[in-house]
Amino acid sequence: MRGVLAFVFLLFASSALAHDAPSGWSYDPYCCNGDSETGDCEMIPSRTVTIVPGGYRVTLNPGDHRYITHAHIFTLPQGKTMRSPDGAYHLCLFPDENTPRCFYAPDMSE
Repeated sequence: MRGVLAFVFLLFASSALAHDAPSGWSYDPYCCNGDSETGDCEMIPSRTVTIVPGGYRVTLNPGDHRYITHAHIFTLPQGKTMRSPDGAYHLCLFPDENTPRCFYAPDMSE
């Protein structure tokens, strides 16, 4: 019984930590740490994303994401990309700006 209660507590605690994208949908609790002001998930400009074979290339400079302090190029596989409900690109960086944790993209047909 204690194990079940602990699981339920962790489930609610982790969902309480999730924050919302600007359009109102919630980032996956695994992906986000913090809130809408300090969290590591954020919408990124579409100009920073290029579709490449097998996924996406994301080129970020300071100002493209609140955590970015210098230029970064990330290659993110399609198989690990999460669907963006608002048709925009979103990137979660954790534990630092060098580590993409989750990437949300619109369907490739959009």
